[in-house]
Amino acid sequence: MIRPLHRWAGLAAALLLSVTALSGAALSLYPAAEALGTPPLPAISAADLAERLGSTVPGLEEIRVSASGRITAYAFDAGSAARWYVDGASGEILGPALRSPLQLWLTNLHRALFLGDAGRLVVATASLAMLILTLSGLALAVRRLGGIRAFFVPARGPWRQRLHLDLGRVAAAGLAVSALSGLWLAADSFDLLPRTHAPAASVTLSLADLPAAELRQLALPRPGVPGDLFTLRTVAGSGHADPLSGVLLDWTPASAAERLSALAIRLHSGRGAAALGLMLGLSALCVPLLGLTGLVQQAGRRLGPGALRRVRAVAPGAADTILLVGSEGGTTWGFAETLRAGLVRAGCRVHVAPMAEFAPARYLSARQVLILAATSGAGDAPGSARGFLDRLAALPAPPAAPFALLGFGDSSFPAFCGYADKVAAAARAAGWAELMPPARVDRQSAADFARWGHALAERLGLALELAPPVAPPVPQRLRLVSRRDYGAEVQAPAAILRFALPRRSLWQRLTGQGFDAFRAGDLLAVLPEGDTRPRYYSLASGSEDGFAEICVRKHPGGLCSGQLFELSPGQTVTAFLRPNPGFHAGPGRAPLILIGAGTGIGPLAGFVRANRSGRPIRLYFGARTAESDLLYGDELARWMRDGRLAGLATAFSRSAERAYVQDLLRRDAERVAGLIGQGAQVMVCGGRAMAAGVAEAFDEILSGREASLSGLKAEGRYVEDVY
Repeated sequence: MIRPLHRWAGLAAALLLSVTALSGAALSLYPAAEALGTPPLPAISAADLAERLGSTVPGLEEIRVSASGRITAYAFDAGSAARWYVDGASGEILGPALRSPLQLWLTNLHRALFLGDAGRLVVATASLAMLILTLSGLALAVRRLGGIRAFFVPARGPWRQRLHLDLGRVAAAGLAVSALSGLWLAADSFDLLPRTHAPAASVTLSLADLPAAELRQLALPRPGVPGDLFTLRTVAGSGHADPLSGVLLDWTPASAAERLSALAIRLHSGRGAAALGLMLGLSALCVPLLGLTGLVQQAGRRLGPGALRRVRAVAPGAADTILLVGSEGGTTWGFAETLRAGLVRAGCRVHVAPMAEFAPARYLSARQVLILAATSGAGDAPGSARGFLDRLAALPAPPAAPFALLGFGDSSFPAFCGYADKVAAAARAAGWAELMPPARVDRQSAADFARWGHALAERLGLALELAPPVAPPVPQRLRLVSRRDYGAEVQAPAAILRFALPRRSLWQRLTGQGFDAFRAGDLLAVLPEGDTRPRYYSLASGSEDGFAEICVRKHPGGLCSGQLFELSPGQTVTAFLRPNPGFHAGPGRAPLILIGAGTGIGPLAGFVRANRSGRPIRLYFGARTAESDLLYGDELARWMRDGRLAGLATAFSRSAERAYVQDLLRRDAERVAGLIGQGAQVMVCGGRAMAAGVAEAFDEILSGREASLSGLKAEGRYVEDVY
């Protein structure tokens, strides 16, 4: 909860905080300049000061003493008002008391953005955001560094993260003081503080006993006005004094709120505390840099095959730990990032690379090689591990550093972690020493991953802290609003099911519960009645569409699909969301090549539906017959007309031509290769047999060209969602 709070508060308020921080930093110079240019305040009484200035300042009416000791005399002489800076020791007039136009401009910008009360409210909100950012940032820093005792220990990791962390540690105290005092002053300006005054007190004090350094304002009796008194305000309270004797006639001590407001002004502005003001100004100068480094980190937050340059923070020859990743859709990269971050916090120097770039000769300083390997198809190598086994078999000698292997898979498939098993067997055959026995993670289980991490930490003797397992989402009841059925004619029933999104309470929105934002390609996890194991269906819609839509094929004896096919509009199912970041259309305007068959059209249709910007998308879709199971047929025609879909090619396996999508790709080989040359991303969704046929077709199409299928997968430009 802390990290999202820190991230989104920073992103939302970055520009506003930078403006207020920079203007505040500039204003912090004025108290320092005032302190340097102000003569020392002599150790005299308020009565002596009034007498001295009365003889040197014509028409003296009021004396004000700032916290820095600067004295300003207000006078009305010869029909005109004047303000003078004066020397308290001699009473000499030093010059007119004028504020520079630049200081006034900066003050108005800093306090209210030139927007009056509305601006003051915005600036107050900025102070609250700054306080939230400071406190959440401190909590994250302590957690990352391994405890409060290590708060001042030099950080390790990528320079962007170190810079952000170091700036935060340097500026945290000043920013917390500025934010808290700013919030107090904002509350004071909007009359939100208690205005009760302390009861009047009986005192036997006179102006002759009051040090001038404690005086803040002294209004002199007006000449010729009988009964007019001295009116004074000090750091301790306010009252009136007899004009002849100077004895205080009444006295009201400052209330607690007034004292705190005076302290807040001093802390926030540095008035009377020039060194503090400069420290706060330096802290404020860190705010734009913190915003910039935070934005840089956020831009690289999403980890996947295309983010290799970000995670390769250490060169392979300088790393003591090599982390090799074999991933198909991108999910394993997320586990790799968690492991990398934990190892870095534990003091390791980590180099991360795809298994396809396995090169032991470059691992000069490595003490261990950690391999995270997913499985594709029936025990095949995932995209970023293509060629790993061949590289291993070709080594003249086994690598010097021992290896530890963690396989990722789904136990519901026969080839559960099949590729990881092949890697383990090949490593043993090559004589490669094992650091610890291979292990498996079933269905991306955070618990399985944490258990392996604990065993690894014990083996390496490290205080390895991996991210805690994420609590499972709270299932929601989804109401079916419509359904469209296909495939009955060919004995392969399929349906497009559309569910209404549940309404979320304010508490659910604040705590991230319920159905949060989602995109086409994410997964809807449906819990069938009588079973606690969810079944995952790719979403054909995003949250901005206002509904959750999936495509379902009825499987003989299938518990979940059978229950879904029994649903009528108005009935409900239990489900929750699971992100699937490895199967989202990449950003930008590069072309998309979408390839799917049967119900695999679901997320692909969602990508096209969301393409309101007119990005070039070409769809290859396979079905049995045009009459029975051309899912989204009407929508595809409409999307072609309105420009969301640039090209559509269909193949029907039970028609006279008996074609499959891979046949369409081979027919369009030059067009497909040209799109790849333009930076196209390829997204494949459907059955494993179809996906294997499509991969073979791409191997043929790209043979002899600059691009290759393994290269596209390593770059994140060829992704699959297969079942």
